[in-house]
Amino acid sequence: MVDGVLAGTKAQHRKALLAARRAVPDATRAAETLALSDHLADIVGREDTVCAYLPVGTEPGSSELVDRLRELCARVLLPVTRSDAEGEPLALLWGVYVPGALVAARFGLLEPAEPWLPSSAVAQANLVLVPALAVDRRGVRLGRGGGFYDRSLAQCGPDTKLIAVVRDDEVLMELPSEAHDVRMTHALTPKCGLFALADTA
Repeated sequence: MVDGVLAGTKAQHRKALLAARRAVPDATRAAETLALSDHLADIVGREDTVCAYLPVGTEPGSSELVDRLRELCARVLLPVTRSDAEGEPLALLWGVYVPGALVAARFGLLEPAEPWLPSSAVAQANLVLVPALAVDRRGVRLGRGGGFYDRSLAQCGPDTKLIAVVRDDEVLMELPSEAHDVRMTHALTPKCGLFALADTA
């Protein structure tokens, strides 16, 4: 892990982190994906409901990781993105993951086909795997800036594990935060597996 403090705006951080991810060799990315999948059996219980996501682009993980989750737990829910009439992001809807039953959606995503569960379904999850560009030791997560997850994770229960899935060098000492940011309780990385993040705010 690289402990550091990023200077600059969130937009500048996103640009730098995305560039660093694009520079990761394919072989390294594949090995890290396998390592992430290997950690799942240690963190997921047979009766758990897990909210996960299908990675796009250079995001850590893979569809095979989601398939592995489905083998390990009772139910995997995947997000469905929607916006209001003004284009503002809404809290995510959720759909039960059924292999082979996904449909194309916005942002190059694949989503579960209808019927969908309401946004409040996230409160049923024992664990939520959250896409992130980076996370800091206090649990501050840097996402892509869409706002969908911050609107959704506020509905989780106090005992839900909110897990940022990142590369090992994307766990930083400090990231800029705002009042609406929902902090992660844990990070999941290829080398270190699952570990708790301390909220020192």
